[in-house]
Amino acid sequence: MSHFPGRPAPDEYADFYGTYIAAVKEPLLDTLEAEADAWRALLADVPPDREGHRYAPGKWSVREVVGHVIDAERMFATRAMAFARGDRSHFPSFDENAYADNSGADRRSLADLTDELAAVRRATVLLLRSFDEQTWSRRGVASGYEFTVRSLAWIIAGHSRHHRRVLAERYLGDSIPVPGE
Repeated sequence: MSHFPGRPAPDEYADFYGTYIAAVKEPLLDTLEAEADAWRALLADVPPDREGHRYAPGKWSVREVVGHVIDAERMFATRAMAFARGDRSHFPSFDENAYADNSGADRRSLADLTDELAAVRRATVLLLRSFDEQTWSRRGVASGYEFTVRSLAWIIAGHSRHHRRVLAERYLGDSIPVPGE
């Protein structure tokens, strides 16, 4: 239904998210689809004995990083849907560490988490495709900041890319290439 929008302006999101948005290549739809494929390729190369690996004490495991990306994408997509539908509610922040602690991701297989991540991304892309041109500029408030629907779509892509790179570089080292780079 929709064309995917260009990069959002700085007044469409909280400053914190600027680095995520800056890291996304255009066109956005291609990036979202490529990220899904790159995640699957990266996670397929993780040996079973590395799924619970933490690169430092107090850091999330490989499985928990994937669980966090799933949770965050769902949260950002829910906000995008709400704002697209004209919901004027103010959405609270979410505590990513509390979500990770309670997700159960470390008790699941990486294969299961990989399938869930792919399903969540597919649902996100289908949602975003349903938006018409005027929907992308609709605004709402989350975490005390105003966002557009467009900015949330770009944040989803940039957040995913950020954590895929962190996983490849800090958790898996040079032995596993970063797909899609």
